Amino acid sequence: MKYDYLIVGAGFAGSVLAERLASQMNKKILIVEKRNHIGGNAYDEYDEYGILIHKYGPHIFHTNSKEVFDYLSQFTEWIPYEHKVLAFHNNELYPIPINRITLSKLYNKDFTEEDAKKYFESKKENRYPILNSEDIIVNQVGYDLFEKFYKYYTKKQWNLEPKELSPSVCGRIPIRTNDDCRYFTDKYQFMPKDGYTKMFERMLKHKNIEIILNTDFKKIINDVNYDKLIYTGPIDYFFDYKFGKLPYRSIRFEFKIFLIEFKQKTAVYNYVDNTKNYTRVSEYKHLTFQKSKSTSLSYEYPIFDGEPFYPIPNEENKHQYHLYKMESEKLSNVIFCGRLAEYQYYNMDQVVANSLTILKRF
Repeated sequence: MKYDYLIVGAGFAGSVLAERLASQMNKKILIVEKRNHIGGNAYDEYDEYGILIHKYGPHIFHTNSKEVFDYLSQFTEWIPYEHKVLAFHNNELYPIPINRITLSKLYNKDFTEEDAKKYFESKKENRYPILNSEDIIVNQVGYDLFEKFYKYYTKKQWNLEPKELSPSVCGRIPIRTNDDCRYFTDKYQFMPKDGYTKMFERMLKHKNIEIILNTDFKKIINDVNYDKLIYTGPIDYFFDYKFGKLPYRSIRFEFKIFLIEFKQKTAVYNYVDNTKNYTRVSEYKHLTFQKSKSTSLSYEYPIFDGEPFYPIPNEENKHQYHLYKMESEKLSNVIFCGRLAEYQYYNMDQVVANSLTILKRF
């Protein structure tokens, strides 16, 4: 069979492009996915106790883009959900991002918003230029809060000191002086009612889309008749690592079931000190609102080997990626998009928005 597009990867980037090309442009699509499921890292499934868990850690949908929200709303109903995270430090739980409540509990003093502003002003160190993830936090709140809430968590997550990482790593987390304990402040904050996998199934249920799972695209590419290739996998693998392997951080997940209704106060606890080897513990019933006498949690242990989750953002790796990017620009019939192909840490909505933008160029 002749295909208009061969798409490598069935995560957000590949699935959005496949759906739009099939439904809006009547193109014939073949998706090749190396895993045994669609949905990429957003894949969810029911465990033995009927709890909907996220196999690759919690995926919280949030966006300010009406275009992205409206597009995905074609394939799912939504449950309103505002994500809240607690930081576990010195056997106590504190709201994160840091806000007035965090300061009041940490220093055993009732901080007003004005007090919080003055405290940050009195403690922050002038770091200029901002070169790394230590600089960007210490420049806002000083070294004490940086050490308590950022330093050890970042070291565990990346196996690098914050000063060895781009400012964007720690800079993603805001600093607040008010009582807002939400992790995100986006206009649209929801969870897909039936889960992400069901949303992907509806997205890809089109007569023009064919899917092959459990398959490395390199093993079949010479046997497929297609016009253009859309590649969403690791860009270094596409080019057979000719400039070396791009470094990624991966995660080992340990799932545990407890025969109690809830174990945590919120969906996610961040372990920000160095007393535990894991970085996060997630309790999925907080995300799904399921009723059950048992609960399922995942414990995250960052590792180097495994599925590539997080590109490691620093200047050396950025330079290495740029070599691959220049190589990719020589190929007129291949489109590289998505977190792995662009070596960028994208949120889910950013991948969708980027994919919709790419479509406008077709």
